[in-house]
Amino acid sequence: MYKVILAMSLISADAMANDFFATADIAAGKTLLDENCISCHATSYGGDGSEIYTRPFHKVESSKGLVAQVRACNTNLNLQWFEEDEMNTSAYLNEQYYKFEE
Repeated sequence: MYKVILAMSLISADAMANDFFATADIAAGKTLLDENCISCHATSYGGDGSEIYTRPFHKVESSKGLVAQVRACNTNLNLQWFEEDEMNTSAYLNEQYYKFEE
């Protein structure tokens, strides 16, 4: 009985974890990233700026951490994005680079 309950809770937790960005608009996130982030990242890291996401010792380690980092950039650069914009951009970054399942 306990094994069944434990298995069900793990399945439910896994399903919820994979849905972290379920309502995000990935295309809108890409547009926001292209318009607001690439030039800064390219200046700092060269090329197209994507090395910031692919470097071996990147700061971001989870979906929540990714959203927090996007939020920090939004605040520091005074982009005045809504929370939805932060989630959309984070979802695009996750799909394109990070591949977090949580």
